[in-house]
Amino acid sequence: MNRKYALFLTLMFLFCTGISSPAQNKNTFPGWALGDFVRPKGVNPVISADSATSFRDPMTNSRIHWQANDTFNPAAAVKDGKIIVLYRSEDKSGIKIGSRTSRLGYAVSRDGLNFSRRSEPVLYPDNDDQKAFEWPGGCEDPRVAVTEDGTYLMLYTQWDRKVPRLGAATSKDLIHWTKHGPIFQDAYEGKFFNIPTKSASILTQVKGGRQVIVKWKGQYFMYWGERHIYGAVSSNLVDWKPLVDMQGALLRLASPRPGFFDSDMTECGPPAIWTEKGIVLLYNGRNHPGDRGDKRYNGGAYCAGQMLFDKTDPTRLLDRLDVPFFWPAEPFEKSGQYRNGTVFIEGMAWFNDKWFLYYGCADSKVGVAIYSPDLKK
Repeated sequence: MNRKYALFLTLMFLFCTGISSPAQNKNTFPGWALGDFVRPKGVNPVISADSATSFRDPMTNSRIHWQANDTFNPAAAVKDGKIIVLYRSEDKSGIKIGSRTSRLGYAVSRDGLNFSRRSEPVLYPDNDDQKAFEWPGGCEDPRVAVTEDGTYLMLYTQWDRKVPRLGAATSKDLIHWTKHGPIFQDAYEGKFFNIPTKSASILTQVKGGRQVIVKWKGQYFMYWGERHIYGAVSSNLVDWKPLVDMQGALLRLASPRPGFFDSDMTECGPPAIWTEKGIVLLYNGRNHPGDRGDKRYNGGAYCAGQMLFDKTDPTRLLDRLDVPFFWPAEPFEKSGQYRNGTVFIEGMAWFNDKWFLYYGCADSKVGVAIYSPDLKK
């Protein structure tokens, strides 16, 4: 471990134990990592539950207060000089997370901080050809990116309350979406169709001031996975082929580490970013609640980490932060549905030469943090 990491670990210990230090909020990262991400003062949470809005639910044919319980786990994209956040919402139809129905709401902002919202969801379990995969649990946890020609791709979880499956949808305006169904349905004759699949981070790059989807060796590439990190390739963005090892099992690119903040789970976050120093994958690490966990964080807490993969071989892990670059700190990040503490990162947008990171706060609200690369020393 280098001196910078050692110093940062000390500062994190001081922070977590409540000991005062004038430098405890100054993070130190290797040159490839993105950060610091700073929460703008007096802004968060930027999206919260709304019990006033309703729409007619196709499953029940009745009006539902679709975002009355919680709003969280957002995707983010830029269109026409504005940031659009697509956030997961839950109604009050159940008693706990996973037992209610999720739909995706739409929020738009000129500054990335102050949002106006549509009164009806833009993606939800409908009376369509995806009802077998989305009724009654709904549409969850989207990640969104855009091609150079302006086609937006959403990779989200289809939840039938039996098996969560990664699904794809495309749009030109981020409002009207075409669903394409489970992304692994045809690969290897359906071998991975009926296993739990979640959390897909497609490879992107900032080109000409825009963050766009790019190809690797003539194919699209994505990282995915909830406990381990896996990979997959595609020629058309909607039909994907997972990478497998010599035995035909899913190829693991990264896994949880005992004793670290990600000791229980490594779950992909926003779209991965190709840089000159490598491919940066931001991810969500869950701390193990037992002896395998990192004692500086609550058992079960979700903190945000970063991995660096080889820019010429996205399956080759080069480096990884030993400490999170972002962790639950505010009261609304440690209360709500998930009280162990959660900053669940899913949406990131390159906007006005800054990175705007949107995250779920304790599975209850949406927050934002900003990183200005020009200020990095």
